[in-house]
Amino acid sequence: MASLGKRLCRKRRPRFLKSAPILPVCRETGEREGESGDREGKREVIVVEPDDDVFVSSPESPSSPDSLDLLKLGHVCVQKDTQISEVYDVKDKLGQGRFGTVYLCEDKSTRRRFAAKYVRCRRSADRQSINHEIDIMNQLRHPRILQLYDAFDCGKEVAMIMELITGGELFQLVIDEAVELSEKACVSYVRQLCEAVSYMHEQNILHLDLKPENIMCISKKGTAIKLIDFGLARKFDPKEDNRVMFGTPEFVAPEVINFDSIDYSTDMWSIGVITYVLLSGLSPFMGDTDQETLTNVTLAEFDFDDEAFDNISDDAKNFIEQLLLKDKENRNTAVTALQHCWLWVL
Repeated sequence: MASLGKRLCRKRRPRFLKSAPILPVCRETGEREGESGDREGKREVIVVEPDDDVFVSSPESPSSPDSLDLLKLGHVCVQKDTQISEVYDVKDKLGQGRFGTVYLCEDKSTRRRFAAKYVRCRRSADRQSINHEIDIMNQLRHPRILQLYDAFDCGKEVAMIMELITGGELFQLVIDEAVELSEKACVSYVRQLCEAVSYMHEQNILHLDLKPENIMCISKKGTAIKLIDFGLARKFDPKEDNRVMFGTPEFVAPEVINFDSIDYSTDMWSIGVITYVLLSGLSPFMGDTDQETLTNVTLAEFDFDDEAFDNISDDAKNFIEQLLLKDKENRNTAVTALQHCWLWVL
């Protein structure tokens, strides 16, 4: 039987989805990033192994070396009476996206470096969206989650001052043919992700766009990560009927596509897909079109037949199987996922 998975080769953006039949409102193919063709000669493979400091925690008492700093962070509001230039020196451009630009900045008093994300606000809805993201980030003070320190009204833009992370997206490691992620490294990534999501769920917040692009490596070496991008996150009230019509096709849960109610288990499905991707470099439900991908997700059919899984442990496969269940009521929670033996035996 041929493997259902397809090799990742491009970035994926969240789409707004229609209910049955499922079709994206707009198709954005994105640029092909990191795709490597056949290389002449012998290829050097970099094997990524976990940091020792990431593996010192235990299931009973996860350790966080920077958790004390989080207690000092106050509630962030968009400052209108203070100019960003009064507090920070804005320096080199670090990157640019569809909605804004990120610069390196430095606190004038402490000389501590941060990332200043300038987000365009052309409409009132844009400003509401930014305020929503700031409100969510104010509630997320955890060492595995990107931290917000400040925000400034800059006229047609809002500048969000966030911690500086220099390791790049986890997605880039997945698609880089010169990098081989060991299973132990994947355990490290997934365990930290589950810790971050477990904390979010304790705060009654759903991320709703979990994918490798939204997981940042703290540095170029080791496996310490931070979860980012809370633009689609929302507060969850179990007493309400919660439904959404957006998601990134390869990582979105079946209940989102079917416009059924969502809950904490919706994020856990995405963690199952991410784990599959990290271990194999394959996307379990990717089709030739978004519509085909969404159909594959609703069927919830996947396998481990590709040779990429030949040396992957049964515990790892079981971890995935307990998350990629069509019936969301049967999926592991973030807490039970953290108790799975795979995250602690390697």
